[in-house]
Amino acid sequence: MKYPQTQRDSIVEERFGRQVADPYRWLEVGDSDAVRHWSTEQDALWQRQIAALTGRDYWSARLRELLRAGYRSAPTWRGTREFFMRRTASEELGILYTRKDSESEIEVLLDPLEINPGGTTTLDSWQPSKEGDLLAYQLSTGGTEESTLYVLDVETREVIDGPIDRARYSPIAWLPGGKAFYYVRRLAPELLKEEEHQYHRRAYFHIVGSDASEDVEIFGSGLEMTNYYGVSVSMDGRWLTLSASAGTEPRNDLWLADLHSSSPSAPKFILIQSAESDAQTSLEPLRDGRILIATNFDAPRGRICISSPTTLLSVGESAEWRDLVPEDPEAVLGGWAVLDGPLMPASMLIVLWVRHTVSEITVHSLETGERQSTIPLPGLGTVTGISVRPEGGHEAWFGYTDHVTPPTIYKFDGRLLEVSKYADPPGIVQVPKVFAQQITFPSFDDTPVRMFILSAENGANKPRPTLLYGYGGFGVGLNPTFSATALAWVEAGGVWAIANIRGGDEEGEEWHRQGMRAEKQNVFDDFIYAAQYLITHGWSTSDQLAIEGGSNGGLLVGAALTQRPDLFAAVVCSAPLLDMVRYELHGLGATWSDEYGSAAIEEEFEWLIGYSPYHQVFEGEEYPATLFTVFDGDTRVDPLHARKMCAALQYAQRAESERPILIRAERNVGHGARSLTRTIDLSADSLAFLSRWTGMSTDGGAGS
Repeated sequence: MKYPQTQRDSIVEERFGRQVADPYRWLEVGDSDAVRHWSTEQDALWQRQIAALTGRDYWSARLRELLRAGYRSAPTWRGTREFFMRRTASEELGILYTRKDSESEIEVLLDPLEINPGGTTTLDSWQPSKEGDLLAYQLSTGGTEESTLYVLDVETREVIDGPIDRARYSPIAWLPGGKAFYYVRRLAPELLKEEEHQYHRRAYFHIVGSDASEDVEIFGSGLEMTNYYGVSVSMDGRWLTLSASAGTEPRNDLWLADLHSSSPSAPKFILIQSAESDAQTSLEPLRDGRILIATNFDAPRGRICISSPTTLLSVGESAEWRDLVPEDPEAVLGGWAVLDGPLMPASMLIVLWVRHTVSEITVHSLETGERQSTIPLPGLGTVTGISVRPEGGHEAWFGYTDHVTPPTIYKFDGRLLEVSKYADPPGIVQVPKVFAQQITFPSFDDTPVRMFILSAENGANKPRPTLLYGYGGFGVGLNPTFSATALAWVEAGGVWAIANIRGGDEEGEEWHRQGMRAEKQNVFDDFIYAAQYLITHGWSTSDQLAIEGGSNGGLLVGAALTQRPDLFAAVVCSAPLLDMVRYELHGLGATWSDEYGSAAIEEEFEWLIGYSPYHQVFEGEEYPATLFTVFDGDTRVDPLHARKMCAALQYAQRAESERPILIRAERNVGHGARSLTRTIDLSADSLAFLSRWTGMSTDGGAGS
């Protein structure tokens, strides 16, 4: 294939005695004329390629049909008022609804398309006040995730506060009465170096209706510039909890303040846990006056402890916590909720676990922690959170999904120990027949790794076009979930596989740490061994096997395609990290140094250069057909990674190879949420590309 001519420079830097070439550094400057010209030519190449892929219309139509289910979130309650998100098949973005009580009609509270009919504004987060009469919400535009904070009067729909900018990823912690809240905001850019504009967060106290410039800083000055902060206030307004972590480190400082004995604008914090304990811990004050503690300290899979505010505030981080629900040696703690309403015979603690990626919920005595029963679930799938009334009650709500079940909301009655369906998905969809099985295979070091395999046949009756998906980082697990893309691929005759490799949290924090920093190569090896399993056990062949991943998963497939190009026919690499020598200099890279290591430290530089995909591209190799998908509004992972890697692969690809190296760049969208049409377009383009290069039938038939 003939590619547009791309300038190749002779930039070579010496790092710790190594010569590190970087011929495409000029492609880092996204707003330069040279990069714009390069991008225009690459766009034209991609458009010619996608126009020739005959299966694209089929994939688009089938995905739209399978997405007709839409979605509905579990309810958030404030008194009798209910809040929830919902998107129907005809709606591009989710809409926030409310109703005054369970007997009232639902009402639209916030519709992003009413705010911006162009569909590029997203509702990033929202938090009702404790009384439910006010709503703090955050909007961003163009995929940037640069949230702006507003406050809405729920009854009148009047915006009574905001805009407050620089509120990206900010939690909202309301005080009772709705007159004030705590939140997190970055410092003004004029106070910072240009390269630090995305950092330097502080926690503030804000009085509703006042100018944000008058907000009182309550925490963060003088601490790490990459710190993220979490804030929460107990239902009675007495206890303020603040969490601090440096970037995405899997550990945190945890602070507690008594707002009855110190001013809300100047809370007196006591350190409950230091990050030096190398653990993640959270607190939840209970209505009976005690404090529930969830932690993985000395328990990598998580445990629940109990203490009292008096003990915690008087002793601080030296306090002893009494185990209430101990660590399960095979299941990971996923969440919890308390039922203690007046109709309950006794207070109840319900605990969410994930056992080898499959959810389960257990019921315990809140007093003793004794396990009393298990809440029955519809299948072997995923529970998406548990919600309860913050003032107490006997009911809990949770979402459930699996490989063939769209997200559905259920209600648990703690009095009767019964589960009933609360809300179906807003749309009806005919799900194709799919067999899902979970297998276990040994990785290179004999570590057992699990993988889900989805197919239309109950077994590997013949090799088929197969798509292997993975992530492997940041303690993010891949649990069973409804995926229109996976179902469409299987229905067309393919096999879909999801590898639960190290780096995620499927087996707890130890599983995560076995795939980070110096151990990152474990992630790539697990994935490669998953691919080899699919081939050796008759599911696929190297000419039929494709891989896909995004963000950290983009790094995963980038490493796989450079380390084992012979193993794969095609790759979709979305919003990827690929230049691991310079990743800290762009996007939010500086917050990820604990996950990957820093190129500024010699030992850690050696880890990074050892697998950095951009630096592992060699001229004359035959690489798989590769499609990079990037988004110009992406402020987490800069598209420069994909641009540089695309140029390197196009230059290196064996001249006689027919497998293309392409980049699909999308405007006015970013790393996160997007409209339904944009979601379908991206998935349809990806499936059309993958089906072409794995030999799948493009007419939507049985496949090859």
